[in-house]
Amino acid sequence: MDKLVEREAAARNPLTAAPAIAVQFFIIPLLVVGATVLVYVGFRSLLTEDRSAQEYLTDIQSGGSNRRWPAAYELSRLMGDPQFVKKQQMVLAPQLIKAFAASGDDDPRLRQYLALALGRLTPPIPAEARRLLVEALNDKESQTRISAIWALGSTGDLTVAPEIERMYQSDDAGVRKMTVYALGSLPGEVGTATLVKALDDAEPDVQWNAAVALARHGRHEGVNVLRRMLDRDYVQRAVTRQQQATDDIDPVGEVMITGLRAIAALKESSLSEPVKALSQADKNLKVREAATETLRTING
Repeated sequence: MDKLVEREAAARNPLTAAPAIAVQFFIIPLLVVGATVLVYVGFRSLLTEDRSAQEYLTDIQSGGSNRRWPAAYELSRLMGDPQFVKKQQMVLAPQLIKAFAASGDDDPRLRQYLALALGRLTPPIPAEARRLLVEALNDKESQTRISAIWALGSTGDLTVAPEIERMYQSDDAGVRKMTVYALGSLPGEVGTATLVKALDDAEPDVQWNAAVALARHGRHEGVNVLRRMLDRDYVQRAVTRQQQATDDIDPVGEVMITGLRAIAALKESSLSEPVKALSQADKNLKVREAATETLRTING
């Protein structure tokens, strides 16, 4: 019955119903995967598409240096399917924990993707996995720290919230972005003070994620930031990734759509006018459609 209630609540909430990466802007693929994927394209021919999890684990544990981290990437990608993880968890968890524990002096990319894989285990994850991820928050490589923050946030374990919160003190903007993302993914009111503080961060996309995270919890402190997320000219100046001629994705539009979903979740009527303007005039059809849906939600 509790699961049914959760599903019904998610269906009513346009923010929680959307895929997590789309909801929380696009920092996950950009920061966690980043340029590594571009490098990985050259290695992918070494791995077949239909290999088993156990084969990937064998490569991680005993393969050459040019096979271990690509195998970890493929395994973390395979574990994006919750049903697969549910069936394989008893076998995967102890081997992933062992591999991550042994990866301290290995290729940073291996640790990065193993952390992602640990974060995709079905909660509650084993205590040893949680301990290793908390230790990885002090890793010398920022990408590993970012992956560990994401993984801890994905566990839904409120006891790790203080460990995640302290990472907001980092000078690394990528670490702060992921910290805000992770705090927003945890249930309840944990991390609220940090999220409110992040509304004034020097990096616009940290502010955006903080506003969206607060909206997910029904809090209105980020409304002014959400208002700015509807301003295409402003967002255009802040987004560093530019749309390519062959690219179907409008990075600026994605930010605006995320802001619209957050506004819909809050039913923030004070933003009705800018939302209405987007529904009528934005150059991106997806933005116009999202604005129209947001208006419907606001107006009940």
